[in-house]
This record gives sequence, C-alpha cells and structure tokens, in this order.
Amino acid sequence: MAAAAEEAAGSGGGGSPSSARRRLRIISGHLRGSPRAPEREALSSNPCKAQGGSAGPASGSIPKKRQELLKWNGWGYNDSKFIFNKKGQAEFTGKRYRLGGMILPTFKEWIEKTFGASLEHKTTSRASLNINDVPPSIVNEAFLQDLRDTKISYSQDAEDRVFRAHGHCLHEIFILREGMFKRIPDIVIWPVCHEDVVKIVELACKHNLCIIPFGGGTSVSSALECPEEEKRTIVSLDTSQMNRILWIDEKNLTACVEAGIVGQDLEKQLAESGFCTGHEPDSMEFSSLGGWVATRASGMKKNIYGNIEDLVIHIKMVTPRGIVEKNCQVPRMSTGPDIHHFIMGSEGTLGVVTEVTIKIRPVPEYQKYGSVVFPNFERGVACLREVAKQRCAPASIRLVDNAQFQFGHALKPQVASIFTSFLDGLKKFYITKFKGFDPNILCVATLLFEGDREKVLQHEKQVYDIATKFGGLAAGEDNGQRGYMLTFVIAYLRDLGLDYYVIGESFETSVPWDRVLDLCRNVKERIVRECKEKGVQFAPLCTCRVTQTYDAGACVYFYFAFNYRGISDPIHVYEQIERAAREEILANGGSLSHHHGD
Repeated sequence: MAAAAEEAAGSGGGGSPSSARRRLRIISGHLRGSPRAPEREALSSNPCKAQGGSAGPASGSIPKKRQELLKWNGWGYNDSKFIFNKKGQAEFTGKRYRLGGMILPTFKEWIEKTFGASLEHKTTSRASLNINDVPPSIVNEAFLQDLRDTKISYSQDAEDRVFRAHGHCLHEIFILREGMFKRIPDIVIWPVCHEDVVKIVELACKHNLCIIPFGGGTSVSSALECPEEEKRTIVSLDTSQMNRILWIDEKNLTACVEAGIVGQDLEKQLAESGFCTGHEPDSMEFSSLGGWVATRASGMKKNIYGNIEDLVIHIKMVTPRGIVEKNCQVPRMSTGPDIHHFIMGSEGTLGVVTEVTIKIRPVPEYQKYGSVVFPNFERGVACLREVAKQRCAPASIRLVDNAQFQFGHALKPQVASIFTSFLDGLKKFYITKFKGFDPNILCVATLLFEGDREKVLQHEKQVYDIATKFGGLAAGEDNGQRGYMLTFVIAYLRDLGLDYYVIGESFETSVPWDRVLDLCRNVKERIVRECKEKGVQFAPLCTCRVTQTYDAGACVYFYFAFNYRGISDPIHVYEQIERAAREEILANGGSLSHHHGD
C-alpha cells in the first residue's frame, strides 16, 4: 500500500488512464488490507506493548467482569438508581454523582400527574439472573483448542455472555426484566492488543464463526443482538482490555489510543499529561472510543472540539480480508474516497476497530456554566440560529422545551436552607410576575463555556447579548451546571419508570434550521395521535431539546414515554409509535439519526 501511495503522489491531479488505475489500486488496497501475508503474520507475533514498555491492559474504571460493578438488566452502576423511599419520596442512591443521596421532593407528584402513574401499581422484574434460563454455549472443540494456544483470555460463563448479548434499547432491557434472549453469544473473548484481534479474526475465518465487536455496551441500535436463526458459533469480541494510550505526540497534538478505552478513562489518562479530547457523549462513562468511531458519535461539546469524524486522524481496523488503515497520519488526503468514512458508522459490520489516533488539546484553563430563560421555544430556537449564524456558539448550548423544563424542575433536589429557597422563589417571581413569562410556555437554554478565562468572559457576553435580543434573561450558573449534571443521571430514570408501568426512550434527528419548529411540533402531535389510536390510556410525555447547532441546521433530541397499564404488548405498541414518529421526522425534512446510528 505504501509503495502504491508514493507512486500516486507524484501523479498530481492528472486524469490519465494510468493514474486512474493507480488510484483505484490504492483504494482497493485500503479495502482489502495489505496483500503481503508475511507482514501480517509477522505483525501477529509482535508483543502487545504501549509507549514505555507496558504490556497488557491498563487499570480501567469498568472491570473485565462487568457484573461486579454494573446492572445486568438496567443502566449503569449497581449502587446508583432512582427509588421511592419508605416515605414515598424520590431519591437517587449512591455517591458517584452529585445527585447521590438527595431527596427530590416534587418528582413523585410530577410522575403521577404526567403519566397517571401510582406507587401502588408496581411491576415485578426479575431480581437476579437465572443461569438456567440462559441458552447453552455452542462452540466447536477445534476452535477452542486453537484459541487456547493463543493464550488469549475467554469465557463461556452464562453471566459473561448475557452481559454482552445486548445494548440499551428499550426492547432489550424489557426482555431482560421479563424473560431471556433466545440467542446470545456462545463465547466472550478478551484481546489485550491489536495483534490479539488479528489472531481472533483469523481463527474465526478458519472455523467459520461470527464475531460481534463489543466496546462499552451502550448501543441503542440493536447492534449487539444475536440473530435467533444464526447456527454458527457467535463470538463476543470484548475490547475492554484494549484500554491503553499507546503514545502522545505533544508537537502534533495527537494521541494513539486502543479502541476499548471508555470515555471517562480516556479523559483521566490524558489529563495526567495535561490534555483532553473534549469528546463527551452522554454515555462517556461507559462507551468506548471504538464504539464512538463505529457509531459516528457526537459529544455535547462538539462546538469547540468537533464530532468524532473531526477528531479522528487515523483508524486501524481488522477485517476478514486483512488490516485496513491509511499509510500515513496526516490531517487530510485527496487520493480517492476517505476509508475512514466507510468505517465510521459501520457499527461493527466491516471489522474490529483496534487503534485510533485522535486530536487532543490542552485541558482548558477556565470553564463556566450559564443558562438563559426565553419566553417561548420559538424565541429560543431563533436565538440559537443567530448564535450559529455568528459562529459564536459556546462549547455546548442546549435548548429544552417547556415540558423538558418541567421535567428537569421535578428532578431538583431538596434545598438545604431557607435562604436558598427564598432566593429560588425570588427568581421565579421575577421571571414569571415581573417579566411576565408564562411558566407553562417558557423554555431554557443551558450553556457551557471553555477556554482562556478572558476569552471565555468575552464570549459569554457576546452570547448573552444575542440572547437579550430574543427576549432571553440570564438565569444563572447554577441552573446551567445542574442541567449538565442531569445529563449523566437521566438514563437511570427509565429503570424507575419500568417499575411503575412507564416505558420511555429517546431518539434524535438532524434537520435544517427552517424546519426545526415544524418538525418539533409535528412529531409531538403525531406521537399524541398515535398513542390514542393504539389504545394508550394516558397522555404521553413527548418533549424535545435542540442539542447541537451547525451552520445549516441543528440536532433535535426527543424523549417519549407513556403509561402502558392495560396494554398487553407494550413494546410492540411503543415500536409502532416510534416508527410513526420517525416517518414524521423524514416527512418534515429530518434525518433518521444524528448520532445514535441505525
């Protein structure tokens, strides 16, 4: 591949048949991987070592045995969840999050009013995994013997296999609460480096096995589900032990990182050297770098740092046909289609991403939160459009509609002092009575600024000046910070809802600016109509926020939930309604997905 690329580099932009053939040969070489088999074999025998000589995995936040720390049939950590305590008050358990141990005094009233739910009507989910319900592992002995010879760690344990049989789609979690999957991986294998993955893929080809790459397990596109009809052995290739930073290049501000590292560990390790990626999807605690690449992910601070496609410099991927990678690590190439764009968004269907070289930046000197209240959603969207037009968006700017504002307010913890309560009341009086904002119509934007302190303060003033032109009022740092804090706990709410006959899910789209308002309104109205037609007895919650802004459009993120009491097959009903909502999105000029994948 390298020789062919060098030959093509001298051909310039000419259109001769010979140069065209050379370019096609380069491209096909990328897709096939290197044809030089001896090099591949030599690569397979290389030791797994990072910069500094370290071999084997780093100590990560998520253990190899995920069941030691994470829920088997719900989101997140075992010790973190929303509950209703003995007094009937909502609270969030554990000490991992700022909300941990706090009482949420208005949440019970909100959930009863919004969904018609009652603490007296509670569902019963399975308390623990019954290994007798787990489908047996079917692996041929010849493959197992070859695998043992590689000295690569593996497991056929029922718990290990179930933990890697699913992502976090609603129907997957519902199945785990009510029953069991009919087909799950037969074996889990833990490579510790790129060379291990090469060996595993070669063995899979030799023995005609299926491989499903597994990163952080946060998929919401059914990419980890095993087809019921698949008769071949299914391997879950768990990349979690490939979690090292191989090198950091401080001159070019790049880092080569193994694909199995999860977001929180990547940021921690980079911070030790004074750097960050700035890529923070809502799932960053658990999702992996390889998963971000495979799903073409987006982070909440993309306005400064970019989406994953903007951060990636180089990808190494192992396929059944060889190793796919570019022959250099440069910011841009023009010789044919970019192979990275074949890989990003492929969701594990083409191969296993093993190493990624990404852009890094110095950890920002200063960070400041903020928030703005608008009299209505229309004014808020107009403000975000103007901010995008002037290209002065902060690291993150997110506009929530009124329903989501009320939702967030219901999650507000009990205040610690009378003085704080008095101040909150004073702010509410000022906004609703003095300024005349209707609390049932107003909406809120949360802001996050990062960078040099002086520039952040200048930037902050520019954004607030724009907001003022659209009727916005500064609502303080606390509201902004709380909004971002909720980002990491909101996913835990679905498990609580399922305990009380409420099912919910999120979906997102990207849409041109001139279609944002119509799309938001029409999708919500369509969901309400579909719920009535499908026999949902209680009004649904349908809310949205504008989470990402671009020159030509925005990402809109929807939450949708309803009380399913009286419905015999709630998942089927939910999927019908969601399908209708997505049809409405397409009819209104939106995309099927902005960052969750297909």
